[in-house]
Amino acid sequence: MIVPITEDTLNLIKNPVMRSYAQIYTRIFQQFMERVVQTGIEIDPQDYSEQAAAQIDRLQKKGAVVRNDGKSIFINQISPACVACQTGVGSATFFTSLKCNRDCFYCFNPNQDNYAYYREHLNDNVAELNAAHKRGQQANHLALTGGEPLLHKPEAIRFFTTAKKNFPGVYTRLYTSGDYVDREILAALKETQLDEIRFSIRMRDLERGNNYVFDRITLAKEYIPHVMVEMPVLPGTFEVMKDVLVNLDRLGVCSINLLELCYPLNNAEIFKEKGLRVKGRPFRVIYDYWYAGGLPIAGSELECLNLIEFALDAGLRLGVHYCSLENKHTGQIYQQNSGHSGSKIKFFSQRDYYLKSAKVFGEDVARVLHFFAKHGFDQYELNLEHNYLEFPVSQIRALKKLDIQVGLCTSVIENRSDEVVVRELKVDLTTPDTFRLTKDI
Repeated sequence: MIVPITEDTLNLIKNPVMRSYAQIYTRIFQQFMERVVQTGIEIDPQDYSEQAAAQIDRLQKKGAVVRNDGKSIFINQISPACVACQTGVGSATFFTSLKCNRDCFYCFNPNQDNYAYYREHLNDNVAELNAAHKRGQQANHLALTGGEPLLHKPEAIRFFTTAKKNFPGVYTRLYTSGDYVDREILAALKETQLDEIRFSIRMRDLERGNNYVFDRITLAKEYIPHVMVEMPVLPGTFEVMKDVLVNLDRLGVCSINLLELCYPLNNAEIFKEKGLRVKGRPFRVIYDYWYAGGLPIAGSELECLNLIEFALDAGLRLGVHYCSLENKHTGQIYQQNSGHSGSKIKFFSQRDYYLKSAKVFGEDVARVLHFFAKHGFDQYELNLEHNYLEFPVSQIRALKKLDIQVGLCTSVIENRSDEVVVRELKVDLTTPDTFRLTKDI
């Protein structure tokens, strides 16, 4: 069993040295949340994690597939590109420009590198594909997004034609609002052997009775093998979203990705007007993630899980997939850590892809050192600055007779210039009696 260390659980740590060490990370979290509040958004004081966990457990008992450590849940079917996204191996997404005809308040494109430049200039993604091919890079899933990629139809066709030429057998997909979808472009995309098209549906269009996107989805089914929808889910839209699921099921759409709504660190006033607040603990692990989506909004996850349960109970054939913000981060962590072989102390977790190690502190260091010496174990590191002993998590259970608390540390590998650095991100609490290697990490 692992107890996450927060301001509320610090008092569970009996060892004063360990408690002081854990406070480093609680302060980092507090500082992070203070910076979030400074952007103008509100933080939801309620913790929904237990409620979400209970819902996920109920869904699993009803037949839903729970994957990626509970970060992804689906029924009926899921896009193979979503499966590949878990590790990101052989998967890449490109853009032609970041220009878009829409103005969605939750859009995170302004967070992208060189956003202003690529609003006005085109990115040569064909050259990027050719460069990747020349390097011998593996590619099993390739996507084109934006902005709105169909603002640049000739470039979209060239991208998918090149993708199929350079990477035979690659699964290709296109993200679009549907605003520029017509027979001509669909026929051209079919010629490129596009595998999947993902439509975005805006909630405000549905509320205004503007359902033209369903007509374009129907049209796309005549040309593209896999037609699906991907959209963020706003809290309080359950009834409207039920109708969306029923309509998509009636149309024979492959699946829908229900995305956790995120605050993109801008447009705070709009979020406040809508009564939307950021989750009290946005991430399991606070880190600098590549995905620029922002921070998860409280209540969106519960709405997504309720919609999966509705689809299950209604017997819909449509694939319904809940993709949490955490789910979008695991590919990065996998790619950073999966090749790690430089330490016999750090353990690569198949559960969340972070590196794990164990630590004991203060007066417990001598006791554990004595135990290790007695049993001939020497794979550990002693840190005098912070007064701890670090060792492999495989040895935690062996310490049962010592009646001690153990810090479970989570780390990530970073490449800084020409140097490879292992950066510790958090420490949690466990004990030799309650820790289970296969279950906990």
